Amino acid sequence: MDPASHTDEETALALERGRKLFARECSFVRGAARSDQVPAATLPEVAFAGRSNVGKSSLVNALTGRKTLARTSNTPGRTQQINFFDLGGALTLADLPGYGFAQAPKALVEGWTRLVMAYLRGRTPLRRVCLLIDARHGLKKADQDVMTMLDKAAVSYQIVLTKSDKVGPESLARVTAAVAQAIPSHTAAHPDVLATSSATGQGIPEVRAALAALTERWT
Repeated sequence: MDPASHTDEETALALERGRKLFARECSFVRGAARSDQVPAATLPEVAFAGRSNVGKSSLVNALTGRKTLARTSNTPGRTQQINFFDLGGALTLADLPGYGFAQAPKALVEGWTRLVMAYLRGRTPLRRVCLLIDARHGLKKADQDVMTMLDKAAVSYQIVLTKSDKVGPESLARVTAAVAQAIPSHTAAHPDVLATSSATGQGIPEVRAALAALTERWT
């Protein structure tokens, strides 16, 4: 078989596995505002992290094909807890509170930060963090700080650009290249950068495929 066609076949199979996984029923499990409220982990888990209003809830909705599974808001800082979802008994999705929202009360921000850090460092079944970056803005200092923290905690993460429909192809290519250039200096970062749009569906099949691969390696 021609190597190129073999690669195409593997890609098609990966996309189909992702489609089938995210076609399963997805249900809300629990919201955790404190560490002792985090549910017991029995499945491989993927968390979605990013700055406030980067589009975490919208991405979860797009991946699962549900418009209102995860609550979305134009008000930064609305998500104040970790929300857990069960994807057909095969994968747990965790929607984390946004970071970098300076207008929130300091005590509240510190509480979110402690909750998220405790979760990231102590969650054994956590297979990957999808670190969402707004394609219009690229990496900010707060994002780089989180990347460094994930490196130190040895938590595998992959950068997913959101709102890619809001920028032109050339701008998207520049942002993607800049992010890719920053990755080699981060030990826990996955090398591939995925560009997505929850509004148009761009990149959603590729994210599904990447996450489906994690469930296949679950033991």
